[in-house]
Amino acid sequence: MNLCVSCSLQLLVFLLLFTERAIARHEVREIEQRHTIDGPRQDATLDEDDDVVIIYNRVPKTASTSFTNIAYDLCAKNKYHVLHINTTKNNPVMSLQDQVRFVKNVTSWKEMKPGFYHGHISYLDFAKFGVKKKPIYINVIRDPIERLVSYYYFLRFGDDYRPGLRRRKQGDKKTFDECVAAGGSDCAPEKLWLQIPFFCGHSSECWNVGSRWALEQAKYNLINEYFLVGVTEELEDFIMLLEATLPRFFRGATELYRTGKKSHLRKTTEKKLPTKETIAKLQQSEIWKMENEFYEFALEQFQFVRAHAVREKDGELYILAQNFFYEKIYPKSN
Repeated sequence: MNLCVSCSLQLLVFLLLFTERAIARHEVREIEQRHTIDGPRQDATLDEDDDVVIIYNRVPKTASTSFTNIAYDLCAKNKYHVLHINTTKNNPVMSLQDQVRFVKNVTSWKEMKPGFYHGHISYLDFAKFGVKKKPIYINVIRDPIERLVSYYYFLRFGDDYRPGLRRRKQGDKKTFDECVAAGGSDCAPEKLWLQIPFFCGHSSECWNVGSRWALEQAKYNLINEYFLVGVTEELEDFIMLLEATLPRFFRGATELYRTGKKSHLRKTTEKKLPTKETIAKLQQSEIWKMENEFYEFALEQFQFVRAHAVREKDGELYILAQNFFYEKIYPKSN
């Protein structure tokens, strides 16, 4: 009897995945056909404002769904496409052949430009594949312990975004404190190792837990390959800076975040804050020290960018106007 139930569940999951992918392929065909009917784009070049791709390789439990839903809310109004990168079993590392396919799709799929791609994938260097115009990378990270606690309860109780969905660890009632005290695997320090490899990329060393090289590579990529990296704790400021610098995508985002019904916000259910003792125990780990070093590095960089882009008045932040101009222009025009 149990075997039959198990087989039925596996069949149901397979059918759901098959249906989901069939729908996705149908949606893509519909869009391509619509563009064909409307008239094919010129082969030469896209308009400069349209030839833009943003990749948000979102780290789990960093308010990524909340932020992505803002992009979905604005895409029709601001005239761009949003595409979810759905990898099998949410594996953040793509095979080499999938990397090639993905790079080709993103760079040559004109019907999807301007495009906002999002998904739980680690950083991928497009220059490695000979691409001249690379996509714009953005991301958000979070205090590593807070992120792990949120993910722990999410796997057991889900969130208010899809409350009826059965989660992988549903039925496990242990609190995070109890898990740490018992030395459980779901709350082990090794589970903190996620934000560093997401920024480090697809090299094998990125996924070696505790690798100092991976940490330094993640820092390098954050500074040199990412347009902007925000923090969950200051999400509104991150959105404000994106609207000021990438209005083609984010025009209206700050107002939507501030005054909307906040339907895009997502909260993990049944989450209990860990005790000071639990936090202290995790902070003894070298893995936490490295992940926290990366978080502090990202936070300092974000605050530096913000300090040079905004001013404060009456407790509110305002984007600075253009602060440079051109002069002494030669030769003089007649």
